[in-house]
Amino acid sequence: MTDIQTQLDILCTGTQDVVSRDELEKMLSRGKPLRVKFGIDPTSPDIHIGHAVPLRKLKQFQDLGHRAILLFGDFTARVGDPSGRNITRPQLSVEEIEKNLETYLDQAFLILDKEKTEIRRNSEWLEGLGIVEIMKLMGSTTVAQLLERNDFSNRYKEGSPISVLEFLYPLLVGFDSVALQADVELGGTDQLYNLLMGRPLQEMEGQIPQVCITTPLLEGTDGNKKMSKSLNNTIGLTDDPLDMYGKVMSISDEMMPKYFQLATGWLPDRVAQVVSDLESENLAAVDGKKLLAKTVVDLYHGEGRGDEIAQEWKRIFSSGGRPTDIETIHIKSSEFEDGSLRLARLLNLAGLVSSNKDGARMISQGAVRIEDLVYEDPEGVVGIEEVNGKIIQVGKRKWAQIAIS
Repeated sequence: MTDIQTQLDILCTGTQDVVSRDELEKMLSRGKPLRVKFGIDPTSPDIHIGHAVPLRKLKQFQDLGHRAILLFGDFTARVGDPSGRNITRPQLSVEEIEKNLETYLDQAFLILDKEKTEIRRNSEWLEGLGIVEIMKLMGSTTVAQLLERNDFSNRYKEGSPISVLEFLYPLLVGFDSVALQADVELGGTDQLYNLLMGRPLQEMEGQIPQVCITTPLLEGTDGNKKMSKSLNNTIGLTDDPLDMYGKVMSISDEMMPKYFQLATGWLPDRVAQVVSDLESENLAAVDGKKLLAKTVVDLYHGEGRGDEIAQEWKRIFSSGGRPTDIETIHIKSSEFEDGSLRLARLLNLAGLVSSNKDGARMISQGAVRIEDLVYEDPEGVVGIEEVNGKIIQVGKRKWAQIAIS
């Protein structure tokens, strides 16, 4: 196993909080593989490169010989994580959670080594908790301590409702660490409070409290807010490679250093060199962004794919051409009531937008074409003959040929 100091340098680089480095050093000095936990609630079907930041940190632990535990919060997703929320999060049904979980594993294993990953669900232990155990959990903290959380304290001051169920969420997450006997827990900076909750609960059970490590949050393509599907600013791990390349190219020049650090999987020395080249203008901003985009595409679509997509991108946007491999999307004729269908709905069915509402927004912005005709009525409908066999373009990067069957 790699020596302790080298492990510490690798594991603490690119982190925001380490509680604490001294404790981590003591754990590593035992010479035994650590149990390292990363939990994710399946609240949507897709994992984006913002989620990938702590996943890559988990992979570093894995590569150093430690035990990676990928915990799916199928039970806590029913409660709803209050972190960063100014309103109560809607509760998900079991059916919605299971549907989201179907895609999570394949996406996570784009980063993690499948054979060396322990997959767990927190319903294994939380679903069977009796009222006595729940009362014990609730007795381990106070309302005053819970209100120290910024999201809770702000909502309390504003008079916004906070459900008792939300107060229970960090306790349930903390109990996950007890059940798994975690040595280390990973999460984004917005999860620090939840991670720290596991420490006193573990001590109550006679366990050594876990080390809590957070990684910085990656802002979305808008450069303002953290990456979130609800804000339509994500780059998904399974995005079409051309779409992925284009989204990276759309980020601001100012965001590039952070994306190189958090989204490429590069070691710090290599990141520092590229950032230095950008600052000294030895590397032009546009060339730096192309390098970043190719690297991200290679990570999730295979080595060399980035160069292929870069050439495709150049051909499309320099010459005004179309992609050479436009996917054919089959739509059932039964979707067309009396031979017509709302265009926003068609875009959603074709996977070109995330929802009917998103489709209407893109249409109203003049970003939707069928062949060379721009459609601008967000409530407009199209007929079968109008779209069958035709190519639809949404924005600059999304294309599909429609086939009605």
